[in-house]
Amino acid sequence: MHPLLLPAMNPGPTTGEGTCTWLIPHDRAVLVDAGVGDSRHVDALGRALRETNATLNLMVITHAHTDHMGGVSAVRAAWPGARVMKFPWPELDARYQVQIEPLYDLQLIRAAGEELVVLHTPGHSPDHVCLWHERSRSLFGGDLLIEGGTVVIPASRGGRLSAYLGSLERLLVLGPARVFPGHGPIIERPDDLIRRTLAHRRHREEQLLDALSRGAGTPASLAAMIYDRLPDRVQRLAEESVLAHLVKLREDGRVTYDGHSYRLTP
Repeated sequence: MHPLLLPAMNPGPTTGEGTCTWLIPHDRAVLVDAGVGDSRHVDALGRALRETNATLNLMVITHAHTDHMGGVSAVRAAWPGARVMKFPWPELDARYQVQIEPLYDLQLIRAAGEELVVLHTPGHSPDHVCLWHERSRSLFGGDLLIEGGTVVIPASRGGRLSAYLGSLERLLVLGPARVFPGHGPIIERPDDLIRRTLAHRRHREEQLLDALSRGAGTPASLAAMIYDRLPDRVQRLAEESVLAHLVKLREDGRVTYDGHSYRLTP
């Protein structure tokens, strides 16, 4: 499995150097994620298809966040015959005026004469999927893992930390050799990164419980206790991360919420 990296040309505070889209070349090529519709990305996709004597047959979208799916209409306009497939999230999918074929867990997709297995890996979003190539033990990881960074779990917009941790555990059982991520470099030691990520989340939960032991708090006040002073935009992401942990702790019965603040369960 030797996909071609096509950067989506959308660097920013939440996307890093930008979204990675991956072209699996073949006479009937598959594109994993659609970027944001930047003309440079669409042009690069066209060049890659010409150089590999391919036509775009299918776009597989890992999840409906704009940096991964925002370009679906632009790519479809350039290649009207390309199908679009993703795991359903009706509220967000409706924003895109293209026909979307639903994916389901353990579905098989043909790419470059090989089979990819769809893995539903919710947490970062409810519709998040990865694509698993068993023979090479390679994974198209979307936003499940990022080397050198932490995946945001947007609890106020469909993210769920408990589901995310379950998705990481599912991936750990598979034992991938490499991950082609939605952001950042190829992950060559994914097992190590998964274990570090799980340990980081446990540590963050312990920090939050310690902060709550001093009294009730809101996501903003608790984030201020846990994190060093951050730029405003990053501070909002920190508060979102704290909220994700609070929701999980509430699900676990360790924290209660009175409509304004969170406190340890008596």
